[in-house]
Amino acid sequence: MLKANIIEEVAREARLTKKAAKEAVEATFNTVEKALDKGDKVVVSGFGTFVVRNRRSRVGRNPKTGQPLQLPSMKTIGFIASKVLKKVVR
Repeated sequence: MLKANIIEEVAREARLTKKAAKEAVEATFNTVEKALDKGDKVVVSGFGTFVVRNRRSRVGRNPKTGQPLQLPSMKTIGFIASKVLKKVVR
């Protein structure tokens, strides 16, 4: 599902114009993005939790040459699905 599809569904379900739905969806995504950028955890009840995780530096390999190289530590985003969402997907 694309972002455009999400906007269409929100407009239909909430009986909004596409412009209003687009603004609402964009505002929601921007809010989640800002919170994760600050390192906060984002909990959406009944859906799941977005968390920022720290990945340690490690040794990797260049796929072309097989040479080992050092991969730096970095932050990644994790998602933990709620029990409700897991039940729906199953």
